[in-house]
Amino acid sequence: MKIGIICDDYWHPGKLIKEGLEPLGKQGFQLDYTQHASEWSRAWMDQQDVVVLAKSNQVSATDTTPWLTEEIQLQFQSYVEQGKGLLVLHAGTVGYRDEPVFFELVGGVFQHHPAACSVTIVHKDETPWDKAHAQDFTVHDEHYFMEVIDDRIQVLMTSESEHGTQPAGWIREQGEGRVCVLTPGHLLSVLQMEEYQATIKQALEWCGGSDR
Repeated sequence: MKIGIICDDYWHPGKLIKEGLEPLGKQGFQLDYTQHASEWSRAWMDQQDVVVLAKSNQVSATDTTPWLTEEIQLQFQSYVEQGKGLLVLHAGTVGYRDEPVFFELVGGVFQHHPAACSVTIVHKDETPWDKAHAQDFTVHDEHYFMEVIDDRIQVLMTSESEHGTQPAGWIREQGEGRVCVLTPGHLLSVLQMEEYQATIKQALEWCGGSDR
C-alpha cells in the first residue's frame, strides 16, 4: 500500500514524524514524504492509496504562513470522494478551524491542550478494526481537546487525563473514500509505542479499504 505523508511544521518537525512512522515501512507500507507545502500537488496525492496529514496549517517549520487554500481543500475532498483514504494524525488537526471544507471532511479540529501529562487511550468496542490488536495504553503526551461535528463521525477511541475525556480517534466515509483521525502523537515515544503503532497500522489499512 502506497502511503503519502505530509509533515513538518514549527511544533512538529518532519524528522520526528519520519522517525515515528518509519517502522511501518517494515510492515508492507511504501512511505513517501513531502514536507514543504510547495512540494504538494494533486498529482502526488493521486499516486498514493492513503494520504497521512501530520502537519498543521503551516507551509513548513520555518514558514508559518497557512498553506491550505480553498482550492487545496477541494482537492482533498475530491481525493477522498473518488475512493482514496485520508488519515489525519495529531498535528494534522491543528489550525484548520477556519477552513470549512476541510473541517467538514475531517469531522473535527484541534481546540487546545494543557501541558503534557499522563493520558490514557481507551478503545471503544464498536470498531471496524481487529479488537485483538486495539489495546488501551497510557502515555505522557499532549492531551488534545477537540471540536467535533458529532453527527459526522464515529468515535473509536477516547483520551482520558486529569483534565477530562476527549474523542481521540474517529472514522467517517464520504463518497467512495474514508477518513480517520488519531489525535495522540506529539512525542516520538508515543508514535513509536507498540500499541499505537498497531492502531496506526489498522487505521491505514481501513482508510485504504483493505476490508472491502
